[in-house]
Amino acid sequence: MPDKRAHRGQHPSDATLFAADSIPDIRCAVADYSLLLSKGYAEKSSLKLVGDRFTLTERQRLAVMRSACSEEQRASRKSRQLNIVAVAGQMIAIDGYNLLITIEAAMSGGLIFRGQDGCCRDLASIHGTYRRVSETQPAIELIGGFLQQIGISQALWLLDSPVSNSGRLKTLLRELAEKNNWNGFGTSTKLGAGKLTAGWEIELVTSPDAVLIKGEKIVVSSDSVVLDKCGKWVDLAGEIIKNRIPAAKIIGLGIQS
Repeated sequence: MPDKRAHRGQHPSDATLFAADSIPDIRCAVADYSLLLSKGYAEKSSLKLVGDRFTLTERQRLAVMRSACSEEQRASRKSRQLNIVAVAGQMIAIDGYNLLITIEAAMSGGLIFRGQDGCCRDLASIHGTYRRVSETQPAIELIGGFLQQIGISQALWLLDSPVSNSGRLKTLLRELAEKNNWNGFGTSTKLGAGKLTAGWEIELVTSPDAVLIKGEKIVVSSDSVVLDKCGKWVDLAGEIIKNRIPAAKIIGLGIQS
């Protein structure tokens, strides 16, 4: 059945699957899976091996998969990660759904996992259709206010054009940017080329990952594929959660957490 919840909060089974007595095994599974990745073993078979060993459910395995990485990946990501203070005055490129859904989840009591690389991630997915929830507008306003506070006025939002309702989300982002004076919209930035003079630019693209990886702007994403191939990046979701959502339910699953 489709998920018709009005919030991006916890899955009905999360309270049991990620109860305090389950976390030690899941944390060990992340460590074991990360070790196998570091030794060059295949992802799919390694996850099955670790998941079977600890008798993990599909959702628990998803948390393990999103939280783990090899030592080489962790070191590479850390070497290119910027402190939020260093991003002030810079131009950023935002993996739109990636950031927004994580903040929506954190605001609505959904579980947030801090992984092996220290990055914050959720377990939500959109399955080809983005469904606006009660936290959507407040989450955008929280993101915009935080960017304004830390001195970032130039942001390129990238949304997946194949995802249904991306056009509606683009309109909402633009309306809120205008309402809160976050825009200024200046010269249009065409998929990372040219200059973004001020404000927010929102683009619908077939593959935000490809644009983020090839672009020169500071990347905002927690997507592992993006983080392994992009240039400089910042964990904006983690910073917003830490500084603006003190009640967020964060579970550290990585050895660095």
